[in-house]
Amino acid sequence: MTVQLTEAAARHVKAHAKKEGHDHSLRLGVRTSGCSGFMYTVDYAEHVGENDVIYEQHGVKVVVSRKSLPFLEGMEVDFIRDGLNQRFDFRNPNVKDQCGCGESFTV
Repeated sequence: MTVQLTEAAARHVKAHAKKEGHDHSLRLGVRTSGCSGFMYTVDYAEHVGENDVIYEQHGVKVVVSRKSLPFLEGMEVDFIRDGLNQRFDFRNPNVKDQCGCGESFTV
């Protein structure tokens, strides 16, 4: 299984990476936080380490640390625009529960 990036998410990453002066690499991970236990982390991948796994879709490299991979395996990342609001949408089959605000999750 892999971590999937939709075309909409890839377009968003490419556009913002170009503005910010980064290459087309996205780092996804999890950290302990929130009321449910874990929270997603999203950033540009400034470097790739030996403990990272790389997936490439639609011209964007998605970098995930092996430590975060069990929590993200099989996840699809989309980018949604709804009126003036826009956000990444994480469709993660490993999630068992989420907090009410949607910021954290349990596996």
